[in-house]
Amino acid sequence: MARFLPRTIRNMLVCASAIGALLTQVPAQAADVSLWKDIQKAGVLRCGAAVAAPYVMRDARSGEYSGYFVDLCRDFGERVLKVKVEFVDTNWDNLVAGLQGGKWDMAMALNQTPERALAVSFSVPATDYQVSLLINKDNPKLASAGNTIGDFDKPDVTFAVMSGTAQDKAISGVIKQGKIMRLPGMDEVRMAVMSKRADVLVDASDTNHLFAVANPGWTKEVLPKPALAKQGVAFGVRRDVSAADLQTLNIYLAQRRETGEIDALVDKASQLANADKTPQ
Repeated sequence: MARFLPRTIRNMLVCASAIGALLTQVPAQAADVSLWKDIQKAGVLRCGAAVAAPYVMRDARSGEYSGYFVDLCRDFGERVLKVKVEFVDTNWDNLVAGLQGGKWDMAMALNQTPERALAVSFSVPATDYQVSLLINKDNPKLASAGNTIGDFDKPDVTFAVMSGTAQDKAISGVIKQGKIMRLPGMDEVRMAVMSKRADVLVDASDTNHLFAVANPGWTKEVLPKPALAKQGVAFGVRRDVSAADLQTLNIYLAQRRETGEIDALVDKASQLANADKTPQ
């Protein structure tokens, strides 16, 4: 029937259909959650807390939380949103599911991965996770080493790593000449470097930093370039959170990172963890 209508009428019908299609999109756009307004009405920001030093730590006696993601979550809630902050105890298996189910408003210290991005929205990274190297700064074998893997990949250099870990996979993929000493636990890996049976300790950058803070006299941290297995460590929020809300959190984190405040919080948390004030 439509082919017999005058062209002007057909054009009007097409325009009307287009307008109708646009109108049907409005409810979907309006469905974005105004998370911060809802939290301000409730008066409390709930942060999901899975323990991993120095990001999130919990004192077994007092139940008090510490760590640099805890500091950031508390500061964002109290100073930006001006609400009370509560930390909800959970574990890494349930951290994303609890966020999706509304048990907490933000998940702390999530590594950004494509798989997780299918389930949650990420803030900009507060810090970066990557595999790092830790050496004895007085080791003559490494006196001229810079920060490329090639500087360390020599036949007489031994890399100590915990067997079967992501760090093991990462270092095994790039070492061509050096020896790799695979050990069952991190205590054995660190002892191998301390006793000079190995030259390079291979571990996640955050835990290597903890070890370096505890042993400042002889350690040197190296972040290889190009980076090994680098991922951002961020806050997670529900997928339906509005772009404006996510921007608020991103601006907060970007400013604190650029000013060096987050680096200072990392060092504070590392010292606290090494002092064993927050048993794990």
